[in-house]
Amino acid sequence: QVHLVESGGGLVQAGGSSALSCAASGRTLSGNGLGWFRQAPGKEREFVAAISSGGSTTDYTESVAGRFAISRDNGKNTVYLRMNSLKPEDTAVYFCAVQMHSWGSRNDYEYDYWGQGTQVTVSS
Repeated sequence: QVHLVESGGGLVQAGGSSALSCAASGRTLSGNGLGWFRQAPGKEREFVAAISSGGSTTDYTESVAGRFAISRDNGKNTVYLRMNSLKPEDTAVYFCAVQMHSWGSRNDYEYDYWGQGTQVTVSS
């Protein structure tokens, strides 16, 4: 069993930056793909970013490309999401997730374990 705990986020002004962390326990995830998703009020959960097991390959949804950066520290069993130039439309609950058998999927049903989520609110 994998347990994921997100931290970071909170309230930030538009144009500002924030950073999220997701620490995993239960097993080492160095061989697994990791991803970030988000869910805004009244909307479906959507893909944000993904990173390969070694961290050399990343993928971003178009709306955050160039502003967000996903990274990982396999020694700490942790994945990060750095968010810059935040916009009010980035307001959502952000979730980290583990893809046990591949990496890089943009479909949430292909992820096997999820964190509880952390709120990011961007004020205009």
